[in-house]
Amino acid sequence: MKITVLGAGAWGTALALSQAARHDVTLWVRNPKQLAEMAAEGANRRYLPGFSFPPALKLQSDFAAALEGAELVVSVVPTAGFRHTLRELAALSRAPVVWASKGFEPGSTALPHQVAQEELDGIPCGVLSGPSFAQEVAKGLPTALTLASADEAFARETARQLHGGRLRIYTSNDVAGVEVGGAVKNVMAIAAGISDGMGFGYNARAALVTRGLAEIARLGVALGGRMETFMGLTGMGDLILTCTGDLSRNRNVGLLLARGKTLDAILQELGHVAEGVHTAREVLALSVCTGVDMPITRAVCGVLFDGVSPGAALKGLLNRELKAE
Repeated sequence: MKITVLGAGAWGTALALSQAARHDVTLWVRNPKQLAEMAAEGANRRYLPGFSFPPALKLQSDFAAALEGAELVVSVVPTAGFRHTLRELAALSRAPVVWASKGFEPGSTALPHQVAQEELDGIPCGVLSGPSFAQEVAKGLPTALTLASADEAFARETARQLHGGRLRIYTSNDVAGVEVGGAVKNVMAIAAGISDGMGFGYNARAALVTRGLAEIARLGVALGGRMETFMGLTGMGDLILTCTGDLSRNRNVGLLLARGKTLDAILQELGHVAEGVHTAREVLALSVCTGVDMPITRAVCGVLFDGVSPGAALKGLLNRELKAE
């Protein structure tokens, strides 16, 4: 199969590497300068250092050329640029689309599948999500993901094509649930990082992860997801990985906030997109619109945007009125 991966960040590069052994893969790089560096070095040293490109992997910065002949497009651009990318794509190709972006559209709070419904004009599509660090996928370590689509036949066939080696792909038709789990877990990971950075211990982390999952599930059900989805790979699985793994960018944001660094300095130091920072505001807005109580999300937003100290935010969570679980 001829696959075009849009977006040469860490996750897009890792997916391109994982599929290049079995498929004809083109990786689209938005920045021509970055493409030239990647081509010269035979690797993406900026976003995924330590992994050489296989000879068969093609690099392309021309959008139309990258899409030519594609049988499947995998979009891994940030959610802020997702709509624009789909709009350009739909004008050039009718190839099915799978996205691996996690978050809500800034401003509209739309989930990616809602953006796709508006921009893809009936093109088969779905979301690929689950507990997955780019470095481990690039190494070929065992990873399980979920491909969700309203078109179950498309989900099954696309999962069959992407499944292989040590990458296992499950299917689902709960697109909203899969997307909510993948988005909101990043906000919870910031909270877990703050707790770890302040030395609050494993008990506190376990409580945050568990109550964080409850927040995710409440919002997800309100937005049309199914409760069982949040007990699976794209809910509990992704949340546990992101809240506990040292490779988690969002957890690292929380760790650095707890050490007194400013948000601007942290984002500059990371050099990568930490989706939880951008997602937190959208999640808080959705919690207000839906009437879903999300105290951890409120606390994270307070630290990120309102000058609340990490210690005060966590103290506020601990001092909430007693209630049944």
